[in-house]
Amino acid sequence: MERESFEDEEVAETLNKYFIAIKVDKEERPDIDSIYMTICQALTGSGGWPMTIIMTPDKKPFYAGTYFPKKSKYGRPGLMDILYSVEEAWRTKKSELISSSEEIVKAIGKSDKGKSKNRLSRASVEEAYKELKDSFDPVYGGIGEAPKFPIPHNLLFLMRYYYLYEDKKALEIVERTLEDMYKGGIFDHVGFGFSRYSVDRKWLVPHFEKMLYDNALLALAYTEAYQITKKELYKETAEKIFKYILTVMTSEEGGFYCAEDADSEGVEGKFYVWDVKEVLSVLGEEEGKIYCDYYNITERGNFEGKSIPNLIAQEIYELEKDEDLKERLNKSSEKLFNYREKRVHPHKDDKILTSWNGLMIAAFAYAGRVFAKEEYTKAAMRAVRFIFEKLVNSEGRLLARYRDKESAHLAYLEDYAFLIWGLIELYENTLDKAYLDKAVSFNKEMIKQFWDEKEGGFYLYSKDAEELIIRPKEVYDGAIPSGNSAAVLNLIRLSRLTESRKLEEMAEKQFEVFGRDVQRMPSAHSLFMTAFLYADIGGKSVAAAGSKEDESIKAMKNEIDNRYLPFTTFALKENDTQYKMVDAKSAAYICQNYSCSEPVTDLEEFKNLLDFKNKF
Repeated sequence: MERESFEDEEVAETLNKYFIAIKVDKEERPDIDSIYMTICQALTGSGGWPMTIIMTPDKKPFYAGTYFPKKSKYGRPGLMDILYSVEEAWRTKKSELISSSEEIVKAIGKSDKGKSKNRLSRASVEEAYKELKDSFDPVYGGIGEAPKFPIPHNLLFLMRYYYLYEDKKALEIVERTLEDMYKGGIFDHVGFGFSRYSVDRKWLVPHFEKMLYDNALLALAYTEAYQITKKELYKETAEKIFKYILTVMTSEEGGFYCAEDADSEGVEGKFYVWDVKEVLSVLGEEEGKIYCDYYNITERGNFEGKSIPNLIAQEIYELEKDEDLKERLNKSSEKLFNYREKRVHPHKDDKILTSWNGLMIAAFAYAGRVFAKEEYTKAAMRAVRFIFEKLVNSEGRLLARYRDKESAHLAYLEDYAFLIWGLIELYENTLDKAYLDKAVSFNKEMIKQFWDEKEGGFYLYSKDAEELIIRPKEVYDGAIPSGNSAAVLNLIRLSRLTESRKLEEMAEKQFEVFGRDVQRMPSAHSLFMTAFLYADIGGKSVAAAGSKEDESIKAMKNEIDNRYLPFTTFALKENDTQYKMVDAKSAAYICQNYSCSEPVTDLEEFKNLLDFKNKF
């Protein structure tokens, strides 16, 4: 639409003559995007981007749609025809349009009020798993048909389901999906990182845009899969994601950029595709032929006459075993990367969003402790420091966006929720109480600004932000999880880390408030279901009395870091009157469902208690 209409003089003249044209960046203003997307879906039965809304001067919409060509064609109305029709209607039937807009806003506003409460149950857990299992593609992995999206939080839920129920099918779905996504063209085998989605079933042809949030959540999923299986492929894939982020998507000050576009020089994918001749010229005849054979680079091509490197036809674990071949292919990829760097790069969206940075902080912090890589921990710490310095205003309020030395917009729910998630992971990595204190502090502010005192649940934007036509709450976990899902997961984890019954009660309220919506399709709320599992299983809370420099504490923490324990928290209690050392030795108290074990000082006994798992 930008090329066809907004940069077209005829369209621009008409728009400017009869309308006030406003272009909204949906990433900077998720509140506006959410409200008008809900309206678009209500009026048309569908939604998507680009989204077109025509509204009265007081922000009340009466016409909505997604993509419109400049001129009407193929049964689709053209933007020019719409603009002239609306202008005429505004002149001749203005009162009817205003009345219609008010009815629309009233109806949308009512839809969120006074819903009957229906708490989630374990039946919803089973239903979420069944929905994901039934829509799993057993041939190429992934959930659903083409176009295929990674949706990593589905995989996070399935891994927890596997942990609790020991259902091997759940883990099979995860592994098949992670392996096939890595093998496909959705993964950039030359420069690393994942694209947003695949247009086909095989994960071969991506929409080449790379998003920070996808790569953060996928890094978490691959890291967790490594923790469960100890398969090096998952660790290597996570490390390749992090290499891409640190090389390409990290600002000098430590914040993470938003995205890279799909196209360069006006052509989608041009930066990423290859032909045989080009590869041979860079690598030489022998190495080039080997590379082309393995990565499916052919004379015919697999994308508009060129080739997207992929390993779809390869037995990935056979390749993993052949260390010599693997090393040769890696060296070739490095040469191709250096050559590719000379091409015209896709545009980089260098906004730094607090929300998406929170997810990447969580990924780096979690992988930092699982892989024992200080580089990742430091990347998370730098990004947190950047946010504290650049994205907190003089009143101590979190802000949403930083770009060109300018910070803007009071933070939204997802900014708080995702940053708190990152801070919790950083605390469990470093045991530095400053990160836990910050998480608690931001959580208090989030409750103050976003919590609905009457009904429960968190609003999308704060009570002191710009007032829009409605104040929505979201719980649907789409390509990116909802702020409410992340917030309720944080409430449970913080309640265990700080022993706060109040936070646990607030989480419980969430399972009532959103229960009815979630039960309609539990698998579409997979992070919310993950939080519910955490709350319902009880989980273990390990309180360690001693100093983080103590070798016993390090050994205990190391045991937790090396195991997949998705419902276990680890808190260090220094100089705590409740949790005391035993005979001057560091001691661990393992608590579950409000009762704690006797203090444990012996590492073997600690391991045995960790390994004991209550049946769900």
